[in-house]
Amino acid sequence: MKVLVTGAAGFIGSALSERLLARGDEVLGFDNLNAYYDPRLKQARLTRLTPLPGFRFVKADLEDNAAVEHCFAEFRPARVVNLAAQAGVRYSLENPRAYVDSNIVGFLNVLEACRHHAVEHLVYASSSSVYGANRKLPFSVRDSVDHPVSMYAATKKANELMAHTYSHLFGLPTTGLRFFTVYGPWGRPDMALFLFTRKILAGEPIEVFNHGRHSRDFTYIDDIVEGVIRTLDHVPANDPSFDALRPNPASSFAPYRVYNIGNHHPVQLERYIEILESCLGRSAQKVLLPLQPGDVPDTHADVEELRRDVGYSPATPVEVGIERFVRWYREYYSV
Repeated sequence: MKVLVTGAAGFIGSALSERLLARGDEVLGFDNLNAYYDPRLKQARLTRLTPLPGFRFVKADLEDNAAVEHCFAEFRPARVVNLAAQAGVRYSLENPRAYVDSNIVGFLNVLEACRHHAVEHLVYASSSSVYGANRKLPFSVRDSVDHPVSMYAATKKANELMAHTYSHLFGLPTTGLRFFTVYGPWGRPDMALFLFTRKILAGEPIEVFNHGRHSRDFTYIDDIVEGVIRTLDHVPANDPSFDALRPNPASSFAPYRVYNIGNHHPVQLERYIEILESCLGRSAQKVLLPLQPGDVPDTHADVEELRRDVGYSPATPVEVGIERFVRWYREYYSV
Protein backbone atom coordinates (compact mmCIF):
# COMPACT_ATOMS: atom_id res chain seq x y z
CA MET A 1 0.00 0.00 0.00
CA LYS A 2 0.98 3.65 -0.20
CA VAL A 3 2.35 5.02 3.08
CA LEU A 4 3.37 8.62 3.74
CA VAL A 5 6.11 8.78 6.38
CA THR A 6 6.92 12.20 7.81
CA GLY A 7 10.32 12.56 9.45
CA ALA A 8 11.63 9.98 6.98
CA ALA A 9 15.24 11.13 7.37
CA GLY A 10 15.02 10.78 11.13
CA PHE A 11 16.16 7.90 13.30
CA ILE A 12 12.84 6.06 13.51
CA GLY A 13 11.44 7.32 10.21
CA SER A 14 14.33 6.02 8.10
CA ALA A 15 14.30 2.60 9.80
CA LEU A 16 10.53 2.35 9.38
CA SER A 17 10.67 3.37 5.72
CA GLU A 18 13.26 0.68 5.03
CA ARG A 19 11.03 -2.00 6.61
CA LEU A 20 7.92 -0.84 4.75
CA LEU A 21 9.77 -0.88 1.44
CA ALA A 22 11.15 -4.34 2.17
CA ARG A 23 7.64 -5.74 2.50
CA GLY A 24 6.56 -4.15 -0.79
CA ASP A 25 4.86 -0.93 0.28
CA GLU A 26 5.32 2.32 -1.62
CA VAL A 27 6.70 5.08 0.61
CA LEU A 28 6.73 8.84 0.23
CA GLY A 29 9.23 10.28 2.70
CA PHE A 30 8.70 13.82 3.96
CA ASP A 31 11.34 15.71 5.98
CA ASN A 32 12.78 19.21 6.27
CA LEU A 33 16.34 18.01 7.10
CA ASN A 34 16.65 20.68 9.79
CA ALA A 35 19.87 21.34 11.68
CA TYR A 36 18.71 20.39 15.19
CA TYR A 37 21.47 17.80 14.85
CA ASP A 38 23.99 17.10 12.07
CA PRO A 39 22.05 17.08 8.76
CA ARG A 40 24.80 14.93 7.25
CA LEU A 41 23.58 11.99 9.32
CA LYS A 42 20.04 12.57 8.08
CA GLN A 43 21.30 12.73 4.52
CA ALA A 44 23.25 9.50 5.02
CA ARG A 45 20.08 7.76 6.18
CA LEU A 46 18.27 9.07 3.09
CA THR A 47 21.09 7.88 0.84
CA ARG A 48 20.39 4.33 2.00
CA LEU A 49 16.69 4.68 1.11
CA THR A 50 16.87 6.50 -2.21
CA PRO A 51 17.94 3.51 -4.37
CA LEU A 52 15.21 1.26 -2.98
CA PRO A 53 12.24 0.56 -5.30
CA GLY A 54 9.07 2.37 -4.28
CA PHE A 55 10.70 5.25 -2.38
CA ARG A 56 10.25 8.93 -3.14
CA PHE A 57 11.26 11.92 -1.05
CA VAL A 58 10.01 15.47 -0.55
CA LYS A 59 11.95 18.08 1.38
CA ALA A 60 9.52 20.45 3.12
CA ASP A 61 8.25 21.68 6.49
CA LEU A 62 5.12 20.28 8.11
CA GLU A 63 4.19 23.89 8.90
CA ASP A 64 3.97 24.53 5.15
CA ASN A 65 0.34 23.58 4.64
CA ALA A 66 0.56 23.95 0.85
CA ALA A 67 3.45 21.49 0.69
CA VAL A 68 1.63 18.99 2.91
CA GLU A 69 -1.56 19.29 0.87
CA HIS A 70 0.35 18.84 -2.38
CA CYS A 71 1.95 15.60 -1.13
CA PHE A 72 -1.40 14.15 -0.11
CA ALA A 73 -3.11 15.19 -3.34
CA GLU A 74 -0.36 13.81 -5.57
CA PHE A 75 0.67 10.67 -3.66
CA ARG A 76 -2.77 9.78 -2.24
CA PRO A 77 -1.53 7.71 0.70
CA ALA A 78 -3.72 4.96 2.14
CA ARG A 79 -2.05 5.34 5.53
CA VAL A 80 0.18 7.91 7.22
CA VAL A 81 2.86 7.66 9.88
CA ASN A 82 3.68 11.06 11.39
CA LEU A 83 7.12 10.96 12.99
CA ALA A 84 8.23 14.49 12.09
CA ALA A 85 8.56 16.71 15.14
CA GLN A 86 10.85 19.09 16.90
CA ALA A 87 12.55 16.67 19.27
CA GLY A 88 14.37 17.10 22.56
CA VAL A 89 13.17 17.81 26.08
CA ARG A 90 15.94 20.21 27.11
CA TYR A 91 15.90 22.21 23.87
CA SER A 92 12.19 22.89 24.45
CA LEU A 93 13.19 25.02 27.44
CA GLU A 94 15.30 27.22 25.16
CA ASN A 95 13.17 27.42 22.03
CA PRO A 96 9.51 26.61 22.81
CA ARG A 97 8.16 28.28 19.67
CA ALA A 98 9.89 25.68 17.47
CA TYR A 99 7.78 23.03 19.20
CA VAL A 100 4.52 24.86 18.62
CA ASP A 101 5.37 25.40 14.95
CA SER A 102 6.34 21.81 14.18
CA ASN A 103 4.47 19.73 16.73
CA ILE A 104 1.20 21.67 16.89
CA VAL A 105 0.78 23.60 13.63
CA GLY A 106 2.49 20.87 11.60
CA PHE A 107 0.38 18.13 13.18
CA LEU A 108 -2.80 20.09 12.48
CA ASN A 109 -1.82 20.22 8.81
CA VAL A 110 -1.38 16.44 8.80
CA LEU A 111 -4.75 15.89 10.48
CA GLU A 112 -6.53 18.16 8.02
CA ALA A 113 -4.89 16.46 5.04
CA CYS A 114 -5.81 13.00 6.41
CA ARG A 115 -9.39 14.17 6.88
CA HIS A 116 -9.82 15.59 3.39
CA HIS A 117 -8.04 12.76 1.58
CA ALA A 118 -9.87 9.85 3.23
CA VAL A 119 -6.76 8.34 4.83
CA GLU A 120 -7.52 4.89 6.29
CA HIS A 121 -5.32 5.24 9.38
CA LEU A 122 -3.03 7.86 10.91
CA VAL A 123 -0.32 6.58 13.25
CA TYR A 124 1.65 9.31 15.03
CA ALA A 125 4.54 9.57 17.46
CA SER A 126 3.70 10.57 20.99
CA SER A 127 6.24 10.13 23.78
CA SER A 128 6.80 8.66 27.22
CA SER A 129 7.50 12.25 28.28
CA VAL A 130 3.73 12.84 28.49
CA TYR A 131 3.75 11.01 31.85
CA GLY A 132 5.60 14.01 33.27
CA ALA A 133 5.16 14.28 37.03
CA ASN A 134 3.54 10.83 37.31
CA ARG A 135 5.34 8.60 39.80
CA LYS A 136 3.24 5.43 39.70
CA LEU A 137 5.26 2.79 37.85
CA PRO A 138 4.96 1.23 35.37
CA PHE A 139 3.41 4.00 33.30
CA SER A 140 0.08 2.84 31.90
CA VAL A 141 -1.93 4.31 29.03
CA ARG A 142 -4.87 4.07 31.41
CA ASP A 143 -3.26 6.70 33.66
CA SER A 144 -3.98 10.42 33.50
CA VAL A 145 -1.19 12.44 31.87
CA ASP A 146 -2.21 15.97 32.79
CA HIS A 147 1.05 17.14 34.39
CA PRO A 148 3.76 17.53 31.72
CA VAL A 149 7.11 18.92 32.88
CA SER A 150 8.44 20.20 29.52
CA MET A 151 7.06 22.03 26.52
CA TYR A 152 7.99 19.03 24.38
CA ALA A 153 5.79 16.79 26.54
CA ALA A 154 2.97 19.32 26.42
CA THR A 155 2.98 19.34 22.61
CA LYS A 156 2.89 15.53 22.51
CA LYS A 157 -0.06 15.45 24.88
CA ALA A 158 -1.71 18.09 22.70
CA ASN A 159 -1.21 15.82 19.66
CA GLU A 160 -3.15 13.06 21.40
CA LEU A 161 -6.01 15.45 22.18
CA MET A 162 -6.04 16.80 18.62
CA ALA A 163 -6.07 13.29 17.19
CA HIS A 164 -9.00 12.31 19.38
CA THR A 165 -10.95 15.33 18.19
CA TYR A 166 -10.50 14.30 14.55
CA SER A 167 -11.35 10.68 15.35
CA HIS A 168 -14.56 11.86 17.04
CA LEU A 169 -15.65 14.55 14.59
CA PHE A 170 -14.62 12.98 11.30
CA GLY A 171 -14.24 9.26 12.01
CA LEU A 172 -10.51 9.38 11.21
CA PRO A 173 -8.85 6.28 12.75
CA THR A 174 -5.82 7.45 14.75
CA THR A 175 -3.24 5.65 16.87
CA GLY A 176 -0.76 7.45 19.12
CA LEU A 177 2.47 5.69 20.10
CA ARG A 178 4.29 6.69 23.27
CA PHE A 179 7.91 5.77 22.52
CA PHE A 180 10.26 5.05 25.42
CA THR A 181 13.93 6.16 25.00
CA VAL A 182 14.72 4.76 21.56
CA TYR A 183 18.34 3.77 20.83
CA GLY A 184 20.34 1.78 18.31
CA PRO A 185 22.32 2.08 15.04
CA TRP A 186 21.75 5.31 13.09
CA GLY A 187 20.49 6.93 16.30
CA ARG A 188 20.24 10.58 17.27
CA PRO A 189 23.48 12.37 18.25
CA ASP A 190 21.70 14.31 21.01
CA MET A 191 20.74 11.12 22.87
CA ALA A 192 22.76 9.75 25.79
CA LEU A 193 24.15 6.62 24.11
CA PHE A 194 25.48 8.57 21.12
CA LEU A 195 26.93 11.35 23.30
CA PHE A 196 28.53 8.94 25.75
CA THR A 197 30.09 6.83 23.00
CA ARG A 198 31.59 9.82 21.22
CA LYS A 199 33.05 11.31 24.41
CA ILE A 200 34.40 8.07 25.85
CA LEU A 201 36.21 7.26 22.59
CA ALA A 202 37.59 10.81 22.50
CA GLY A 203 38.79 10.56 26.11
CA GLU A 204 36.41 13.31 27.22
CA PRO A 205 34.31 13.28 30.41
CA ILE A 206 30.61 12.49 30.18
CA GLU A 207 27.88 14.37 32.05
CA VAL A 208 25.81 11.96 34.15
CA PHE A 209 22.61 13.57 35.36
CA ASN A 210 20.88 12.69 38.61
CA HIS A 211 24.22 11.10 39.59
CA GLY A 212 23.33 8.13 37.39
CA ARG A 213 20.55 7.03 39.71
CA HIS A 214 17.60 7.46 37.36
CA SER A 215 16.30 4.65 35.19
CA ARG A 216 15.01 4.52 31.63
CA ASP A 217 13.00 1.99 29.66
CA PHE A 218 15.54 1.87 26.82
CA THR A 219 13.89 0.46 23.68
CA TYR A 220 15.83 -0.85 20.69
CA ILE A 221 15.06 0.66 17.29
CA ASP A 222 14.05 -2.63 15.61
CA ASP A 223 11.50 -3.23 18.38
CA ILE A 224 10.08 0.25 17.91
CA VAL A 225 9.71 -0.26 14.16
CA GLU A 226 8.01 -3.62 14.66
CA GLY A 227 5.55 -1.96 17.03
CA VAL A 228 4.83 0.83 14.54
CA ILE A 229 4.19 -1.60 11.69
CA ARG A 230 1.91 -3.81 13.78
CA THR A 231 -0.17 -0.87 14.93
CA LEU A 232 -0.23 0.61 11.41
CA ASP A 233 -1.77 -2.65 10.19
CA HIS A 234 -4.28 -2.68 13.08
CA VAL A 235 -6.82 0.04 12.26
CA PRO A 236 -8.70 1.06 15.42
CA ALA A 237 -12.47 0.92 15.64
CA ASN A 238 -14.88 2.36 18.16
CA ASP A 239 -14.39 0.70 21.56
CA PRO A 240 -17.75 -0.88 22.50
CA SER A 241 -16.63 -1.20 26.13
CA PHE A 242 -15.85 2.51 26.50
CA ASP A 243 -17.61 3.92 29.56
CA ALA A 244 -18.11 7.70 29.48
CA LEU A 245 -18.67 7.71 33.24
CA ARG A 246 -15.30 6.07 33.81
CA PRO A 247 -13.36 6.96 30.67
CA ASN A 248 -10.21 5.11 29.68
CA PRO A 249 -7.71 7.67 28.28
CA ALA A 250 -6.27 5.07 25.88
CA SER A 251 -9.46 4.29 23.97
CA SER A 252 -12.74 5.94 22.99
CA PHE A 253 -16.19 5.71 21.53
CA ALA A 254 -14.31 7.05 18.47
CA PRO A 255 -11.73 5.08 16.37
CA TYR A 256 -8.85 6.18 18.58
CA ARG A 257 -6.12 4.34 20.49
CA VAL A 258 -2.93 5.14 22.39
CA TYR A 259 -0.19 2.58 23.14
CA ASN A 260 3.10 2.49 25.00
CA ILE A 261 6.02 1.04 23.06
CA GLY A 262 8.77 0.31 25.57
CA ASN A 263 11.03 -2.55 26.57
CA HIS A 264 9.16 -2.79 29.92
CA HIS A 265 12.45 -3.58 31.68
CA PRO A 266 13.93 -0.28 32.93
CA VAL A 267 17.69 -0.03 33.37
CA GLN A 268 19.48 2.33 35.74
CA LEU A 269 21.74 4.82 33.95
CA GLU A 270 24.77 3.61 35.93
CA ARG A 271 24.24 0.09 34.57
CA TYR A 272 23.68 1.42 31.03
CA ILE A 273 27.08 3.15 31.18
CA GLU A 274 28.75 -0.01 32.53
CA ILE A 275 27.47 -2.01 29.55
CA LEU A 276 28.69 0.69 27.14
CA GLU A 277 32.14 0.74 28.79
CA SER A 278 32.34 -3.03 28.36
CA CYS A 279 31.39 -2.83 24.67
CA LEU A 280 33.89 -0.03 24.03
CA GLY A 281 36.66 -1.57 26.12
CA ARG A 282 37.19 1.79 27.81
CA SER A 283 36.22 3.44 31.08
CA ALA A 284 34.25 6.68 31.25
CA GLN A 285 35.27 9.81 33.13
CA LYS A 286 32.04 10.83 34.83
CA VAL A 287 30.89 14.29 35.87
CA LEU A 288 27.99 13.70 38.25
CA LEU A 289 25.24 16.32 38.02
CA PRO A 290 21.72 16.82 39.42
CA LEU A 291 18.55 15.99 37.50
CA GLN A 292 17.95 18.52 34.74
CA PRO A 293 14.80 20.65 34.41
CA GLY A 294 12.21 18.85 32.28
CA ASP A 295 13.64 15.39 32.98
CA VAL A 296 11.91 12.73 35.07
CA PRO A 297 13.67 10.31 37.46
CA ASP A 298 12.32 7.05 36.02
CA THR A 299 10.36 5.62 33.10
CA HIS A 300 8.82 2.15 32.83
CA ALA A 301 6.33 1.12 30.15
CA ASP A 302 3.25 -1.00 30.76
CA VAL A 303 2.70 -2.60 27.34
CA GLU A 304 -0.34 -4.73 28.18
CA GLU A 305 -2.60 -2.99 25.64
CA LEU A 306 -0.01 -3.30 22.87
CA ARG A 307 0.43 -7.00 23.62
CA ARG A 308 -3.32 -7.57 23.79
CA ASP A 309 -4.28 -5.75 20.60
CA VAL A 310 -1.40 -6.50 18.21
CA GLY A 311 0.30 -9.46 19.91
CA TYR A 312 3.64 -7.77 20.38
CA SER A 313 5.95 -6.37 23.05
CA PRO A 314 9.60 -5.25 22.67
CA ALA A 315 12.19 -7.68 24.03
CA THR A 316 15.74 -6.79 22.87
CA PRO A 317 18.06 -6.69 25.93
CA VAL A 318 20.18 -3.56 26.34
CA GLU A 319 23.33 -5.68 26.28
CA VAL A 320 22.47 -6.74 22.72
CA GLY A 321 21.25 -3.32 21.59
CA ILE A 322 24.24 -1.38 22.89
CA GLU A 323 26.70 -3.83 21.32
CA ARG A 324 24.97 -3.40 17.94
CA PHE A 325 25.08 0.39 18.28
CA VAL A 326 28.80 0.39 19.14
CA ARG A 327 29.56 -1.83 16.18
CA TRP A 328 27.65 0.54 13.87
CA TYR A 329 29.26 3.65 15.40
CA ARG A 330 32.82 2.33 14.98
CA GLU A 331 32.12 1.39 11.36
CA TYR A 332 30.29 4.60 10.43
CA TYR A 333 32.83 6.94 12.02
CA SER A 334 35.86 4.69 11.41
CA VAL A 335 36.97 4.72 15.06
